[in-house]
Amino acid sequence: MTGDHHVPALLLFGAFVAVTLGITTWVSRHRRGSAEEFYAGGRLFSPMENGFALAGDYMSAASFLGISGLIVLVGYDGMLYAVGFLVAWLVVLFLVAELVRNCGRFTLADVVAARMRERPVRIAAGTSSVTVSVLYLVAQMVGAGSLVALLLGGTSEAARTWTVIGVGALMVIYVSLGGMRATTWIQIVKAVLLLGGTVALTVLVLLRFHGDINRLLLTAAERSGHGEAFLAPGLAHGGDWTARFDFISLGLALVLGTAGLPHILSRFYTVPTARAARRSVVWAIGLIGGFYLMTIVLGFGAAAVVGPDAVRASSASGNTAVPLLALDLGGGAGSTGGTVLFAVVAAVAFATILAVVAGVTLASSASVAHDLYASLRRRRGEPRSEVAVARLAAVGIGVVAIALGLLARDLNVAFLVGLAFAVAASANLPVLLYSLFWRGFTTRGAVWAVYGGLIPAVVLVLLSPVVSGSPEALFPGVDFQLFPLQNPGLVSIPLGFLAGWLGTVTSAEVPDAARHAETEVRSLTGAGAA
Repeated sequence: MTGDHHVPALLLFGAFVAVTLGITTWVSRHRRGSAEEFYAGGRLFSPMENGFALAGDYMSAASFLGISGLIVLVGYDGMLYAVGFLVAWLVVLFLVAELVRNCGRFTLADVVAARMRERPVRIAAGTSSVTVSVLYLVAQMVGAGSLVALLLGGTSEAARTWTVIGVGALMVIYVSLGGMRATTWIQIVKAVLLLGGTVALTVLVLLRFHGDINRLLLTAAERSGHGEAFLAPGLAHGGDWTARFDFISLGLALVLGTAGLPHILSRFYTVPTARAARRSVVWAIGLIGGFYLMTIVLGFGAAAVVGPDAVRASSASGNTAVPLLALDLGGGAGSTGGTVLFAVVAAVAFATILAVVAGVTLASSASVAHDLYASLRRRRGEPRSEVAVARLAAVGIGVVAIALGLLARDLNVAFLVGLAFAVAASANLPVLLYSLFWRGFTTRGAVWAVYGGLIPAVVLVLLSPVVSGSPEALFPGVDFQLFPLQNPGLVSIPLGFLAGWLGTVTSAEVPDAARHAETEVRSLTGAGAA
């Protein structure tokens, strides 16, 4: 890639950073410093605004860069991510959104602690939320590194390293200065830019093939080197039984994981009522559904126009397929159209990464301050002291995410997000559903549900082919692989539900019927909600 291409992209990205820093600075000058403002933006956002922000939070680098790249490499099987990410919102809409808004205040732990002993529940839920958030952040860091390597015309390790550090520094600034209000407006701006860029690329792909979808798919299959198998299930997950179980595991993680993501759950507290939370999800589903349909077109479009070989030459994991597609659609290397379109797409991808890391960092720092710090102090801190701890936590989480992002720089970003979804579905979803719907659920059951899903999920990932035992692993030179699946969801999600049940039935604690009744009324009616 020549300087003609990366300079405009960097300028556009610089403009986005300037605008978002301006928003953050403006918000920081008008903040009151309260916990409600920092964690929930004062609960002042409308359903449409929060719907756009939810979409902006969810449409990450995994969606924009990773899914299209996977479709280029493995065809039909790559679409599983798009389908799973979208279907997951039905679980959020029907089981989670309104009830969480009514029962909680700022974090997942608020929902569970409403009817349990607070300290052990908050420590467990806070630990799980931070773990999921860090895994999610790693994927965004990897996407940033891949994009900058392409922009600068190579795979310079120094360029990747400084990019990941820069993204980490910016996310800390966004969170520590602006809190939820600034983060929400950044998400909204990013969602508009991302949807606009995706629509433009999709239209250009369809125009290239004169609106003939069949021709687009056949050309993609021909260039893939796999023929008709490229358009049928099984290229990535249809080999032996291990691959098939991996397919089921991934599907479970994607469909169930969204309802356990801390940065998604925290968005329901930014609107004034449960009805507004439900309407926010309806807005988000419409926006996200259209986006994922377009990413499928972009994936097959990149396979047909650019070709898998060119994509692999740029990024072995396929993360640069969409920017390369934009360059070709605009007229190719050296053309003005190619330069402009490539610059726009690269800048939008950068904006996507920055906005998502800001939202995830805010959710994780809230868990550290509101759940872990306050619980370990044995008494609830003043709101201002919690906010100060949350700002410090953002720095620490940023450092951890940077380090892990550099370590995992060669993995596909959609795949990395799949691991985060698996941990969220294993540790957060069981305790959330049990707390909302099981009258006899106890404190021991809540703690066991979290750790019974979290620990197996993390351990199985460490013992999987993702970490060792294969040339594509994090540590290809060693082999301590004991678990054959790449995604742990098939095992760890049932374990989370089973542990919660076992903890409850073996507990001597008598469930508090009055607190459960109060929580049930509050969850269904909103009476007494924050």
